[in-house]
Amino acid sequence: MKTRLTICLILLGFNISAQNYTPKAGDLLFQDLDCGPFCDAIEKVTTGYNNYSFSHVGILNNENGVWNVLEAGGSGVVVTPLTDFLNRTKDEFGNPKVIVGRLKASNAASLGLDISKSLTLAKSHLGKTYDDGFVLNNNKFYCSELVYECFLDAQGQPVFSTNPMTFKDPENNEIFSAWDNYFDELGLNIPEGEPGLNPGGISLSPIIEIVHQYGIPSQKQ
Repeated sequence: MKTRLTICLILLGFNISAQNYTPKAGDLLFQDLDCGPFCDAIEKVTTGYNNYSFSHVGILNNENGVWNVLEAGGSGVVVTPLTDFLNRTKDEFGNPKVIVGRLKASNAASLGLDISKSLTLAKSHLGKTYDDGFVLNNNKFYCSELVYECFLDAQGQPVFSTNPMTFKDPENNEIFSAWDNYFDELGLNIPEGEPGLNPGGISLSPIIEIVHQYGIPSQKQ
């Protein structure tokens, strides 16, 4: 699939980044981050839009005409300039390995979700600690958790669903060594089976639509 797509792009001289896209505050940026064993483990157990491998997600925001991304990572919840976010990882054509999802207008209306309130809530968490234990509702945040806790319906309930997390390699049903070492160093139990979210799962949510593709993320084989 990826090979055929690549050949087509070369023959057509197609630059994905040149597609017409009007950014909108609240858009979700799904990223193939290429961060080593941890990202590889995340991507191996999750499936994203178009079978893409995503290991990170951020929320597009605009402050005084300047686009930035609200995201949760190793430094906690931070604001990152959009250009810096996009330049982290590139495909073979030099385009960011990022696609953009947007909450469908009909779903936002039916759920009573207010994007401006979601952004305000996300910004209220700036400076908070990264959730290295991947536990919901502890006032710490990993990337998908920030999206989960900020996109709320009219009753204040998250609009994205959680699923049981797994840290096991699907090829042998054993915990990935990277995760085993990670949680061992933290002195924490591995939250296998506990509720959580990942970028790939959010990208497949029926309440959002993919509105732009900057580049070509890796695809699961």
